[in-house]
Amino acid sequence: MSDDEPKPGSAEDQGPVTITPELADRLAVKRADLFEEFEIPDEFPNEVLREAETRTEGVYDEIEAEIDEREDLRDLTTWTTDPVDAQDFDDAISIEREEGAYRLWVHIADVTHYVTPDTAMWEEAVKRANTVYLPDYTIHMLPPVLAETVCSLVPNEDRLAHTVEMEIDDETLSFEDIDIYKSVINSDERLTYKQCEERLEDPSLPLGEENELAFELADRMHEQRKEDGSLVLNPRRDRAHTIIEESMLKANKAVTHTLMWDRGVEAMYRVHPQPTPDQWSEALTEIQELDGVSIPGSAWGDDPRKAVNAALEESPGRQLNKIQRAVLKVMPRAKYMNDPFGGHHALNFDIYGHFTSPIRRLSDTINHWIVHENDVPENLVELCDHASDRQKDGETVERIYKQFLQEQGLDPHAVNNRGIEVVDDAEEAKHTV
Repeated sequence: MSDDEPKPGSAEDQGPVTITPELADRLAVKRADLFEEFEIPDEFPNEVLREAETRTEGVYDEIEAEIDEREDLRDLTTWTTDPVDAQDFDDAISIEREEGAYRLWVHIADVTHYVTPDTAMWEEAVKRANTVYLPDYTIHMLPPVLAETVCSLVPNEDRLAHTVEMEIDDETLSFEDIDIYKSVINSDERLTYKQCEERLEDPSLPLGEENELAFELADRMHEQRKEDGSLVLNPRRDRAHTIIEESMLKANKAVTHTLMWDRGVEAMYRVHPQPTPDQWSEALTEIQELDGVSIPGSAWGDDPRKAVNAALEESPGRQLNKIQRAVLKVMPRAKYMNDPFGGHHALNFDIYGHFTSPIRRLSDTINHWIVHENDVPENLVELCDHASDRQKDGETVERIYKQFLQEQGLDPHAVNNRGIEVVDDAEEAKHTV
């Protein structure tokens, strides 16, 4: 089976998981109880919904009025790459080869053009702080109508974006130049991950050469991160995921380095403390004792993150989850802070923050505002603490709900990938759970 073919159990080769109405009711009651316990609002206030609807009107006239104030990138080859079932497309990339460098553009939907501090949508986003993802159920930070219309970088439509343009040195892969600005883009195509793999297999297809170049750069950045000590808990991702993941990491890094070193301003930085030596020793010992897993001798005395990477790459597939759990068990929680000092241990970045997902994370929305306005909210420390707390609550709800699904005889992974269909026939549901 080739890498670009659907894997057994994927959303592309199986239908939805079927359940009875009685089970659907139990799931709904469990969700409602969790939302009440953790104070997660499942519905948007009418004022927020009305405001969102209003901001989706007159889209083309508004974009036309903005063009003179922005970089016009509509003629630049640009595309999105997302899962097959994605409903919105909030990031796109462009790439070109230059003498001695790569030029990479990461375009992010300009959410803060529509959601500003004087709006009800902003107030509601601050309250929610993050989108919460449960298997086959999502509690959005912003009204979905925004993500599905003006903030969705659909193909062959002009859209407002916030672009991070990076000149990346061919040898060191370091930044030669970074420019962050408001833009107007027009995406050439929306690719699924599978379609991206097809273009990589046959570069003669549309966007084939561009994806080939994007993967060349992404693969080099990925390998450099591992060599530098970045922890890679998902070592067997396909090439399409690698392109997007590495491009977004590079853009996030570019933005937060610009905020810190060029502007010297506070922002919502992402800080990840490191485990103690004893905690790392506990994790590595647990990994080494797994059946069929061995940490190379050369890695033991090196950076523990490199030892984990080596174990993940050489272990049987059945042990991947156990290795990941051993590491996550000793890892402190990452948190948002108004300064970056302490760095991001897992990524091994001295400065890091989020910018590329303003539709689903408050931190990115705030950082978009700071970049454009060069103005830091007075309550930034409070916002950092609040976003960290809400993320923790969301992850707790996700964990509890997944456990409940398992108790009901459902596979959370299958539900997440394939969705749910309610059927009246109990026997049919029984055989497809």
